[in-house]
Amino acid sequence: MEYIIIIIGTVLVSNIVLANFLGICPFLGVSGKLSTASGMGGAVLFVMTIATIITWLVQHYILDPFGLGFLQTVSFILVIASLVQVVEIILKKVSPPLYQALGVFLPLITTNCAILGVALLTIQKEYTLVEGTVYAIGNSLGFTLALVIFAGIREHLDLMDVPKGMRGMPIALVVAGILSLAFMGFANLVKL
Repeated sequence: MEYIIIIIGTVLVSNIVLANFLGICPFLGVSGKLSTASGMGGAVLFVMTIATIITWLVQHYILDPFGLGFLQTVSFILVIASLVQVVEIILKKVSPPLYQALGVFLPLITTNCAILGVALLTIQKEYTLVEGTVYAIGNSLGFTLALVIFAGIREHLDLMDVPKGMRGMPIALVVAGILSLAFMGFANLVKL
């Protein structure tokens, strides 16, 4: 039951993008097309989950025992950067169209503060490895959900008669704010 609460809490209540405002850059940058958004969501799911597992292991089996806690951020960033390189190589071979569609935003996963934020929050909340993994999966699903919903709305907005001064990023920011308010409706569903 605890794992279900973590999943519901991270996807709906404490959404990494819409409530914690982490990962805004790819949220706004890759949300132009639904196909690109779902591809980015899959890449974030993989990187966030694996990064959280590896950073948890690094924290508990290297940094803590040797008193190297001050290297936490640097070591976590190195783990995330390495994983993004692996994802980039795999996408280039497996799905060249998705690789090209993601463009510059794929390397930006390295600097996606949502990935680093989840790794750090897992340690800060003192989750076990399994709880941390569930937390990472839930956050990546929440990121993907927000990204896909936002991309769908933006695709629909392209077909609408939006006033000239609101086209592009201005209307996207207004929609992101409204979407964030909508997710606030889940605020008391579970307590994390």
